[in-house]
Amino acid sequence: MSKFAIIATGGKQYKVRPGQTIKIEKLSSEPAAEVKFDALLLADEQTQDIQLGRPILNAAITAKVLDHGQEDKITVIKYKNKTRYKKTLGHRQQFTKIEIQDW
Repeated sequence: MSKFAIIATGGKQYKVRPGQTIKIEKLSSEPAAEVKFDALLLADEQTQDIQLGRPILNAAITAKVLDHGQEDKITVIKYKNKTRYKKTLGHRQQFTKIEIQDW
């Protein structure tokens, strides 16, 4: 597969290809549902064809929601020297795993 697209979701941009599985910021869709993303860029590496949106294209990238989950825990420590201040926090980021369909 020599074609790819750039999509934006959750304040981030992702380079995706058909059939690719990626983790993105959590969506409110149920598993096995289909979601659509606006394409910022479509490109085909074989024909050197590039379509650039300003800011988006009329093409929609469809994806199938596989499941939801949480990443591993990240520990954050705040510490101030000589003031007896130490605070430990933990965070587990939620994500949605999707599979990119053909567009």
